[in-house]
Amino acid sequence: MANTVIKEERDVEIPTILPILPVRDMVIFPYMILPLFVGREISVKAIDHALATNRMVLLVTQKDINIETPSPEDLYRVGTVGSVLRVLKLSDGRLKILIQGLVKARVYRYTKTEAYYVGEIEKIVDEKPAELSVEVEALMRNIKEQMDKSVTLGKPLMPDIMVLIENMDDPGRLADLVASNLVLKAEQAQDLLETMNPITRLKKINDILNREVELLLVQQKIQSDAKGEIDKTQREYFLREQLKAIQRELGEIDEKMEEIQELRKKIEASKMSERVEKEALKQLKRLEKMHPDSAEAGTIRTYIDWLIELPWAKSTQDNLDLKGAKKVLDEDHYDLERVKERILEYLGVRKLKEKMKGPILCFVGPPGVGKTSLGKSIARSLGREFYRMSLGGMRDEAEIRGHRRTYVGALPGRIIQGIKTTGKNNPVFMLDEVDKIGMDFRGDPASALLEVLDPEQNFAFVDHYLGVPFDLSNVMFITTANLIDPIPSPLRDRMEIIPLSGYTSEEKLGIARNYLIPKQLKEHGITGKNIKINDSAVLQITSHFTREAGVRNLEREIANRCRKVARKIAEGKEKTYHISAKNLSKYLGVPKFLPEEEMEKDEVGVATGLAWTEAGGDIIYVEATTMKGKGHLTLTGHLGDVMKESAHAALSYIRSRAKHLGINTDLFSKNDIHIHVPAGATPKDGPSAGITMATAIASAFIGKPVSKSTAMTGEVTLRGRVLPIGGLKEKTLAAKRMGIRKVIIPRRNKKDLEDIPKYIKKGMEFVLVETMDEVLKNTLKDNKRKTKAK
Repeated sequence: MANTVIKEERDVEIPTILPILPVRDMVIFPYMILPLFVGREISVKAIDHALATNRMVLLVTQKDINIETPSPEDLYRVGTVGSVLRVLKLSDGRLKILIQGLVKARVYRYTKTEAYYVGEIEKIVDEKPAELSVEVEALMRNIKEQMDKSVTLGKPLMPDIMVLIENMDDPGRLADLVASNLVLKAEQAQDLLETMNPITRLKKINDILNREVELLLVQQKIQSDAKGEIDKTQREYFLREQLKAIQRELGEIDEKMEEIQELRKKIEASKMSERVEKEALKQLKRLEKMHPDSAEAGTIRTYIDWLIELPWAKSTQDNLDLKGAKKVLDEDHYDLERVKERILEYLGVRKLKEKMKGPILCFVGPPGVGKTSLGKSIARSLGREFYRMSLGGMRDEAEIRGHRRTYVGALPGRIIQGIKTTGKNNPVFMLDEVDKIGMDFRGDPASALLEVLDPEQNFAFVDHYLGVPFDLSNVMFITTANLIDPIPSPLRDRMEIIPLSGYTSEEKLGIARNYLIPKQLKEHGITGKNIKINDSAVLQITSHFTREAGVRNLEREIANRCRKVARKIAEGKEKTYHISAKNLSKYLGVPKFLPEEEMEKDEVGVATGLAWTEAGGDIIYVEATTMKGKGHLTLTGHLGDVMKESAHAALSYIRSRAKHLGINTDLFSKNDIHIHVPAGATPKDGPSAGITMATAIASAFIGKPVSKSTAMTGEVTLRGRVLPIGGLKEKTLAAKRMGIRKVIIPRRNKKDLEDIPKYIKKGMEFVLVETMDEVLKNTLKDNKRKTKAK
């Protein structure tokens, strides 16, 4: 490609091939002189090449400023030829160059060299009119006036530039000069650069300038209004100060003494303890001797206000009507009998003994089971004030104990702030998410809570800001947590743990019927005449559209249906909408979750287990198969470490009992065994699948099928003992839901059967076992064609 030269009209030779200098977030116009910082390797090499030849580069704007190494597709095709006037190398390796735009040029082809791009270009010459028409001259004059007006309104522009603009007669050069001195977006500036007709370019510049002047006028008005407001405020302040000085001279008031007397009366009326009142009067005496405008006077005044506003002797009279309290609890929450019983017990004791310490309860359960709302319900049943404080993510000990008054902006801790907010010294105080407290260099909030939640200490709780004891023994503290393990054991020891397990489908149905549906109908402005949701639809939602222990998503799905019905009614389609399991998908779409399918027949090597999840109980199928090999054990199905260990323990037990079970011991060394738990994408872990795995392995080696109507749960030891498990209520419900009527459980879980409602146990058989031999006796069925592993 020949490097020919184009002769420019000012006798500047423009080569047809030039190195490309990509620029970001700006467009260079002809006749501009500006500094640029060059740091990218492709740009530095392009400048080096220009300095070694004719000092010229083609300045082309990037389409995307975030691209570090642009390709030809990332650059515009129209740019400006620039001449490098000066170069300064900086200490960090970058170059600072002074460059002047010469003429526009279009790139016809980009070519990649070793370190930078070069472009084959053609100079763009503006279309110059033979003579300026009246319209063009008027347009040019308007642009000059608008620029002058912009400068008057505060736009920063060098006087020399204004002189050049005033004396410019060439439409194209005037447009480029004005455009280079406006704050434009890169796309807007590139559009002006690519507009070849100077008259069209002038019209676009004129539109931009008109908007710029409007913006400057509005900006000036805003600044003027703000300044006027400040001046008015200052004037009023000086007048008030002068008025005070005049009144003091006339002896009409002594403002400071009046304030001191008012504070003294409030201290006496607040019924503080003797020690606290002594400290308050001491600080009041200090305030009396200080100048009212001093910084310390403001700090002391704030401290005294805190002491006065705390409810030292203000308490709520408890509602000791046990029947009324039970009615309130039943109105707000379905079931939860254990919690309700505990509150009624407290009321019963409180009725017999007037002075007693408030209980410290901890509700532990998955999200959405009603822990926080239960606290509100307890406060309503007792007739007390309610205050909620979230501990999730708290890391600063001062959030509990407060800051010392020596710090600027110090405040009491959130415990004292909550007491002040309620205005009573015996509220129901809920500490949410106690299992999510953090700890860092600012202290350990969990340790600070030890004093708050200890009935033997909290009668004299000292906040760092107050510096005097406050009695918290009348407060009923209720904490909530999703998990019990993250709570430090000393803190756990101070609380009465009340577990709230997930709701069964039948319980969710009762909650929806009695609470959620009426609530959502009210919130959406519709009534029971507009929508009828039958029980089958609610049960379908709980099993196919939500998978949770609580009822939050259930409430959202009910609200979803109510919204759709409300919209149809608002559109004039008023009628009664019946929603059942059959037409549910019309409102909620396809099901989000599908439960495990029931086995069709008894199979060898397949055992049915029961699992607990945060969404309640579920069944799992454990599959085991043998094949020729060397005795290797393969585990699949996204199993956790605990389940893997259970599988190894189960296999070891079966091998140790091979002779008793009628299994040839050579089979273990000549066959591999593969254990798989379906739904491999779902993580599985827990200590209750041991007997299920052992049963599947024994079935695979013996060749006897496992009864499909029997489910089991329990951990197995190497000696064959069956260990107890948790979540029996949820697991039993899962078995009943799948039509399983026989459930094998550890004998030591017999006590847990009492917690399972009778309607769940009805029609079910529970087999209590102590050893693995009893499990196999109740699960393996005789098969006429015995197929032992080879």
